[in-house]
Amino acid sequence: MSGHNRWSKLKRAKAVQGVQKGRLYSKLIKELTVAARLGGGDPQHNPRLRLAISAARQANMPTDNIARAIQKGTGELEGVHYEEVVYEGYGPGGVALIVECLTDNRNRSANDVRNALQRFGGNLAAVGAVSFLFEKKGSIAVKPGPSEEEVMEKAIDAGAEDVIALGAEGFEVRTAPADLHAVALALEQAGLPLGEQRWTHLPTTTVRVDDREKAKQLLRLLEALEENDDVQHVHANFEMDEALMDELSG
Repeated sequence: MSGHNRWSKLKRAKAVQGVQKGRLYSKLIKELTVAARLGGGDPQHNPRLRLAISAARQANMPTDNIARAIQKGTGELEGVHYEEVVYEGYGPGGVALIVECLTDNRNRSANDVRNALQRFGGNLAAVGAVSFLFEKKGSIAVKPGPSEEEVMEKAIDAGAEDVIALGAEGFEVRTAPADLHAVALALEQAGLPLGEQRWTHLPTTTVRVDDREKAKQLLRLLEALEENDDVQHVHANFEMDEALMDELSG
């Protein structure tokens, strides 16, 4: 598992289980609202909204909260207008970062992202300076239970591009971005126990971070970014020893 995938799983587990749940719900509500505003309130005809609803349910968000967020997006209820902004930058050790935001104040978000990068040894970069180091993919989590052979066979039949074995954490099925929903539906109908489904940015090259101080700075930077209310997702291209990451993020 890549360093950032491991970090993301640690953060999501903490968010769902503990004091970060309120912040997680806030980010999910923003995504539900924006998805409904851009594509309508019917998840059957709005792939982004289907993903947002799936993520909210994975986080055990109450159904009423989901419904209200969608209604704010469609205009049935009054709500804040959020816009999507993407920032690119570098962290300690030359790690490339893509920071995706939903915000009602672009200047605030830009300042917050810039300040976090500078505070932890990074810097903001120009548009396009980092994005070429990543490729967008669909990602479907398969929960532990089925064998690797079973997941591989059903994923290939469903049109997936790759299957990554994650040991005790199950599997990750990767797809072309446009195929995410069709593959997920086929896997569900084939009886596989699915978890999170999302679009992600996967690095085409990675940067190994072994220096303890740089690793500490990098993890603090990621935490500062992900704890910002405007930041929805952070993608990074680092590799790090799991033992070191667990120790520093504990």
